[in-house]
Amino acid sequence: MSDLLYSEVEEDLRASVRDLFKDRAEPAALITRTETAEPYDLKLWRTLAADLGAAGLAVPEALGGHGASAREVAVVMEELGRSVAPVPYLGSAVLATSALLATDTAQAEVTERLGKLAAGTLIGALAVPLSTAPGAEFPSTVSAAADGTLSGQVRSVADASVAELLVVPAVGPDGPGLYTVDTVSAGVTVTEAVSLDLTRRIADVTLENVAAKRVADASVAASALDTALVTAAGLLASEQLGIAEWALTETVRYLKERYQFGRQVGSFQSLKHRLANLYTDLVNARATARYAADCLASGDDIAIAVAVAQARNSPIAVHAAEEAIQLHGGIGMTWEHPAHLYLKRAKSDEIAFGTPGRHRAALAPLIDLPA
Repeated sequence: MSDLLYSEVEEDLRASVRDLFKDRAEPAALITRTETAEPYDLKLWRTLAADLGAAGLAVPEALGGHGASAREVAVVMEELGRSVAPVPYLGSAVLATSALLATDTAQAEVTERLGKLAAGTLIGALAVPLSTAPGAEFPSTVSAAADGTLSGQVRSVADASVAELLVVPAVGPDGPGLYTVDTVSAGVTVTEAVSLDLTRRIADVTLENVAAKRVADASVAASALDTALVTAAGLLASEQLGIAEWALTETVRYLKERYQFGRQVGSFQSLKHRLANLYTDLVNARATARYAADCLASGDDIAIAVAVAQARNSPIAVHAAEEAIQLHGGIGMTWEHPAHLYLKRAKSDEIAFGTPGRHRAALAPLIDLPA
């Protein structure tokens, strides 16, 4: 039977990550950074990835990681949702790492890359559009020539603008494959796109006869890619939980401090009802996110758990962020208040790895629900 409670180790990890983000990613600094030419905080990333070891949680100890599980990674994702810290954790520690872990890790190329990703000395990205859902057809926008070079373009790649390694799905003469590409290689162009989410950027990647190394052939590539997407979708539910938790916590705090007609604004019954509904949604979101993380860790019931988590948590995060803005009144509508960063992250997450509707459609046949 699944234990969805947080373990002592998970709580200790949460405390460390939360303290780091509280100290280095406070709202005022985030808002200022979004207006600069360097929206990512790579110093914070190195502390999170290397000093705290968060980048190597899912990587086995034999490959240079910490040998933890998706449950621990989910805790970090929760705190990312609470802080919307501008670090490439999703692209590197989740997507790129999961894709490589699903290949033959005995290969020297894979072993070396995973070791560096786990140590936080290398930032990776999976070269697929952020909206790509689990179960989607294998991408065909990049082709592999007979000599192993890659050409093509991939749009809207999460965290690509700061990535040093790309894991690229491509179709060659022998069928689908996964390839590793260094972003400093000749022929690689990474162009940051206009992103709704100001703290997790997307970029378009163009490859022109780029030297690459194949790490998965046709027999493994599709399943490795789908494993990475399923893992990311399941863990994203924990980030959405963190967004909703921040929204409710900050809104309750504000409504206790704000007075109108000589009373705390939060004492009005209509607002209490809305906050109670948000709390109920939050409890629901925590249950589904924790179950998805536990299933990813154990390998049981993954498809159903991930579909349920994404179908449920995406709208909860968006609604919670919307309520936070509205219940903060005029200040919530301003650029100076961080609420807009959370709404933008929630809306971006809502279409990442498939919309809620797509996950509901995927869930139906898994539980014998008629169309």
